[in-house]
Amino acid sequence: MEILLSINIKEKIYNLRDLEVMLDSDLAELYGVETKRINEAVIRNPDKFPDDFIFECSQEEWKILKSQNATSNWGGRRHIPKAFTEQGVYMLATVLKSVQATEVTISIMRTFTKLRHYALEHSDLSVHIHKLHQEMLQNKQWTKDRLSAVADAIIMLEESFDELKEMVSQIGAAKEVEAIGFLRSSTKQ
Repeated sequence: MEILLSINIKEKIYNLRDLEVMLDSDLAELYGVETKRINEAVIRNPDKFPDDFIFECSQEEWKILKSQNATSNWGGRRHIPKAFTEQGVYMLATVLKSVQATEVTISIMRTFTKLRHYALEHSDLSVHIHKLHQEMLQNKQWTKDRLSAVADAIIMLEESFDELKEMVSQIGAAKEVEAIGFLRSSTKQ
């Protein structure tokens, strides 16, 4: 059950504003309550939920989240969701005060810790990806420059061929010149 819950939680953690967050509706599902109960708890305890614990998603963030989760049950939602940071999730558990909320929050905290540990272990990947991206951009520019040089060479060749054609046509149009040299017996007088 713990592993299954951990996998389910990872799927419900999003990155918004460079923060790992969970949406009110996902927390409600995990805690086994309605989303409005989560939001009521926040409204009743505003001093426990400062802006760095919870924030309302922007319209743009909400559109992005919906597009990433096409199979979600968010389709009928009327309000833009609230996003809880790790600290906000913990604080929410303190105001909900149910056994399920406590158990789920422990799993959520462990999942956040695993994600943080994973990010630290693999921080070199970001540097490596950035380096590869820079190399790709350099290769792209090099290829673009080479293709441009080839296109210029083709244009120069076409112009040279056009000049040669013109010269050949001028030679062919020149008047016939008397043959110099020996005459054939049939042309002798």
